[in-house]
Amino acid sequence: MTEAGKPVLTGGCQCGAVRFAISATPNKVSICHCRMCQKASGAPFASFADINRTDFAWTKGQPSFFRSSTIADRGYCAACGTPLSFGRINGDRIEIMTGAFDRPDRLVPTRQYGTESRLGWVVGISNLPSQTTQQNYGPEKMATIVSHQHPDHD
Repeated sequence: MTEAGKPVLTGGCQCGAVRFAISATPNKVSICHCRMCQKASGAPFASFADINRTDFAWTKGQPSFFRSSTIADRGYCAACGTPLSFGRINGDRIEIMTGAFDRPDRLVPTRQYGTESRLGWVVGISNLPSQTTQQNYGPEKMATIVSHQHPDHD
């Protein structure tokens, strides 16, 4: 990892069976609206951090892969289904889903791809009324929820 022996960023799947670390900042962070990314993420778009494979390591477990096209494999956790990566077959970089990082707030997208499939309503989502999870459920309901999600750290 880095000179101090600590990774720059870490992350993993929802259940914790697969974990990863990167030792350098990503080359770029992007959003992809293409239909394949919509399907792979189960969301209106996917967000990726592009990383040199030499700066990346699976540190716990290994993802399963689905060959989504003739040019790419997509990694996911076989135990919980979390989408984790996109990589060109035999490519020297891997793209990791930003939501899988322990600190996704540190990965700010700077470009968009696949905009021919961008859903029209995506542009206005920042203007929708919003509330926190606590506001949505209330403190009584929140007190009864037990998370089985892996914590955002090793």
